Amino acid sequence: MIDQGVLLIAGLVLIVLVAAFSNRTGIASPLVLLLVGVGVGFLPFVPDVRVPPQWILEGVLPPLLYATAVNLPTSDFRRNAVPIGSLAVVLVAVSTAVTGLALTALVPGIGVFAALAVGAVISPTDAVAATAIAKRLGLPERVVTVLEGESLVNDATALVLLRSFTAAATAGTVDLLVTGGQFLYAVVGAVAVGLVAGYVTVAIRARLSDPVLTTTISFVVPFIAYLPAERLGASGVLAAVVAGLVTGARGRSRFEAGQRLNDHTNWRTVQFVLEHAVFLVMGLELRPLVHALGGRSTLMTAAGLGLLLVAALFLVRVLYVAGELPVLRSREHRLLSKQHALEEKARELDAADAHDDREAARMDRAERTVARKRADLLFLRENGLSWRGATVVGWSGMRGVVTLAAAQSLPERFPQRPLLVLIAFTVAVVTLLGFGGTLPLVIRTVGIRGAGRRERREEVRELLDHVRQASIALLDDPQRTTVGDQPADPRVLELLRERYGVSPADIEESDGDTDGTRSDLHDQLIVLRRRMRQAARDELLDARAVGTYSTRAITTAQDVLDLADAREDRITDPI
Repeated sequence: MIDQGVLLIAGLVLIVLVAAFSNRTGIASPLVLLLVGVGVGFLPFVPDVRVPPQWILEGVLPPLLYATAVNLPTSDFRRNAVPIGSLAVVLVAVSTAVTGLALTALVPGIGVFAALAVGAVISPTDAVAATAIAKRLGLPERVVTVLEGESLVNDATALVLLRSFTAAATAGTVDLLVTGGQFLYAVVGAVAVGLVAGYVTVAIRARLSDPVLTTTISFVVPFIAYLPAERLGASGVLAAVVAGLVTGARGRSRFEAGQRLNDHTNWRTVQFVLEHAVFLVMGLELRPLVHALGGRSTLMTAAGLGLLLVAALFLVRVLYVAGELPVLRSREHRLLSKQHALEEKARELDAADAHDDREAARMDRAERTVARKRADLLFLRENGLSWRGATVVGWSGMRGVVTLAAAQSLPERFPQRPLLVLIAFTVAVVTLLGFGGTLPLVIRTVGIRGAGRRERREEVRELLDHVRQASIALLDDPQRTTVGDQPADPRVLELLRERYGVSPADIEESDGDTDGTRSDLHDQLIVLRRRMRQAARDELLDARAVGTYSTRAITTAQDVLDLADAREDRITDPI
């Protein structure tokens, strides 16, 4: 038998090799790892792999969801809150009810509440494979955002339902009013805990200059949100998601460039390892599940029931998305009909004059609100939901590790537990390989595409130019170009205008005598460059808040500015 430590190292190496293979072939690496895990798991010299479900639910799921949420722009989440909430809450509830009732008819003696608990297990989707394929094939950002947002929130819905129906199966009765109240409390409590955890940890990390300390805190933020929420009876996974959204939004203005770059790299690594490891573990766990169930006829029964439930889940999802599409379109048309009133409001604000600072601040907030609403309407007009996007969303009903972990978390005395766990595993594997494997074909068939590479490059160039002009405009403000109560040297201003982005060493290129020494000029250059960098960041944050540019362009521009800022910080602040 292979030592489990060796198996762990081999698993990490295998993840890297499969990811490299997938990058070359274009095949989604989670699907490859699932198949590899199944094959390796049945080798005679490989020990049984049994990962306690609590390790997944409490140790893997919070950081995995947090890693996704911290990189999901809040503006995108806000704009798509209605379809995300509909899929993550209503569709999960409907899927739970349909599959639960189907199980009561298919499995004699299981009980209604036990069947509904299993329905909750197999209802949440896992968008890892779907979004990996969607991003690689260049799907519109809105489709990707809806899939990611759905998978972030629906786990919380499913786990809350699972908790309620498992308790009902044990007690033999359920109070719908109490269950509804518990669900509402779980959501509100999770949002509250997640907000507190996100704001407090961002405030603490913003005051720390040691990257080791800030990185250490960042790794425990998901658990700082998850554990208190669970102890209070709320949804821990939803709290981790909210903390991630807050950290991602606040960190863009509170953290230094180097800290943002470190966070980005660290959490991309964590996300990569966890996402791929869970699919590999899913495959490795098949053999012990099969051995625990035993009997060919029982295995065939579990597989058959799993396939029937897959068909039911697919049918429910397709019908729901198809029925939801005209409702969402009608809502978008109502919003777009307000364009004229919004333009009229913008003209009124442009013509108005502020009589004092308080009124000027109020008008500024109103102008920003109008600008954001105009950008939202432009987004809806250019990225309206279509039957092509709905087809991709409907086909992306893959289940993953949450389904398997939730199934294994069922109590040992749960009615027909081994059979139900293998049914859940069948649902996860079939949806991952069936829908995930055919999703590229569906995308090519419906002909849906996002912005092309040239369009994205032009948008980023336009945004960077816009940000650069905002930073250069600072040089025309006498109050903002005063250094040490003295106006900046004209040569420094001219140098910055001509060569925005220069390093402090470029001051040595200037010649001639002035009243200031070279050291004074060097200090002025550093101070003004920092102010220009801050002006550029402020302009980019404003563009992100308003939503005029796409998320991909904003993210790319942020990376460009962060890299330049981090490089200059190393030059101007040597150790």
